[in-house]
Amino acid sequence: MASTSIDPSEEHLKTPLITSISELEELEEGSDEERAYDSDEKVRITIGSDDDEGYSSDGSIPPFSWRKLWQFTGPGFLMCIAFLDPGNLEGDLQAGAIAGCSLLWLLLWGTVMGLLIQVLSARLGVATGRHLAELCREEYPPWARLTLWFMAELALIGADIQEVIGSSIAMRVLSGGVIPLWAGVIITAFDCFIFLFLENYGVRKLEAFFGVLIATMAITFAIMFGEAAPSSEELLYGVLVPQLSSKTIKQAVGIVGCLIMPHNVFLHSALVQSRKININKKGRVKEAMHYYTIESSLALFVSFIINVCVTTVFAKGFYGTKEATSIGLENAGQLLQTKYGGMLFPILYIWGIGLLASGQSSTITGTYAGQFIMGGFLNLRLKKWVRAVITRSCAIIPTIIVALCFDTNGSAMDSLNEALNVLQSVQIPFALIPLIFLVSKEQIMGSFKIGFITKVVSWVVVVFLILINGYLLLDFFLAEIKGFLFGSAICVALTVYLAFIVYLVLRETSASTSFRFPFRKT
Repeated sequence: MASTSIDPSEEHLKTPLITSISELEELEEGSDEERAYDSDEKVRITIGSDDDEGYSSDGSIPPFSWRKLWQFTGPGFLMCIAFLDPGNLEGDLQAGAIAGCSLLWLLLWGTVMGLLIQVLSARLGVATGRHLAELCREEYPPWARLTLWFMAELALIGADIQEVIGSSIAMRVLSGGVIPLWAGVIITAFDCFIFLFLENYGVRKLEAFFGVLIATMAITFAIMFGEAAPSSEELLYGVLVPQLSSKTIKQAVGIVGCLIMPHNVFLHSALVQSRKININKKGRVKEAMHYYTIESSLALFVSFIINVCVTTVFAKGFYGTKEATSIGLENAGQLLQTKYGGMLFPILYIWGIGLLASGQSSTITGTYAGQFIMGGFLNLRLKKWVRAVITRSCAIIPTIIVALCFDTNGSAMDSLNEALNVLQSVQIPFALIPLIFLVSKEQIMGSFKIGFITKVVSWVVVVFLILINGYLLLDFFLAEIKGFLFGSAICVALTVYLAFIVYLVLRETSASTSFRFPFRKT
């Protein structure tokens, strides 16, 4: 009898179908590869006595359940913290002081674009059981994989420096200037131990901690909003009617640029794996995507409301004043106190508490994202505390140098923040382009690949974000480039940068994909 040869490209089809969570856990435990969560760390979704009750063979899902939504709630709210970090708050207050309420519509649509990107990230993580960094490791050759990892780490370090500095400024505000900036940086460095402590008590405890920090931001900035009492007509007009002038283009670009964070795309695709989902059952996967979409929408709605509160408070107090062009995180509290002083509890400290909650929550999620990025790209099987210390050290060391060398009362810190914004902006393509390609591929996503319309809309959003951040990059370099040699070096770097983007866009991912979607069509 003649032997039948098997095409190596079809080798994945011989893998037996996994029909239960327990079989999936056994497979994960036997794997030598890095995973976002161990099987015993995941939250099991249990509603009713029969795990398969309400699911049909065609992939339909049971009716909506508030209790089940609550069990899926968590990853989206950790994700939304990147929309509320100190960099975003500074963008909000500067936009409000310089442009009034005229850019609120851009804040709304920027949040909507961010929601689209994060929903795609969650979709990738749920459907494949792997996060973006892991799939990039499988998908790209070693040189491209290491380049993507390096770019992701640079973006994370840039964001972390801003977040740690924001926390340090908050500590200085709350201490009345007793705690210097460098001391605040060192104190913030130890937040990774808070993270490790809470993580030992389970994912839900960690999510509850972040929920408290988000609630703290919501309450403090709502109090400020109530004290400022901005015009509701101006607020609604700013949200619903697009307005843009040549004097506010920089603030407009800053608002959009601050909302889409490269490390957050990697983070969300990993966070959704904290729930036990059998990815071989179509109904289970579809249901998880459904609830995660609702949860992410609610989380980003909360972040949008908080950002609106901050923007309108500073619009009401400082739009059209001489302080508008010089306001920042450092002097914002004192200016608020001067403007709205006389409250039972000084608004200076209300601002400081909100800023501290923003800084602490974002630095801890940065540590979380750093673990996933490093573990995913490099497949490092390290203990969590080792990865947390490594991730935290990568950001704290340069941040301490910044704290010792820069005076936050001068223009040097503003220039540094602008440079850090540019650093994060140039990394945007290296998170979004792989994401869109991966969620579009049937070899990766199976029947859960995105449709043609979603794909077109996603690419339009990605191109728009790249152009927005390209404007920020160009504006920065035109202002800072001085001298022929430095200009030539920047041109060479820019050429290499653009060449790598072209490579990512033109590369046919299906030709070298080694990972295949595990759900078998029947």
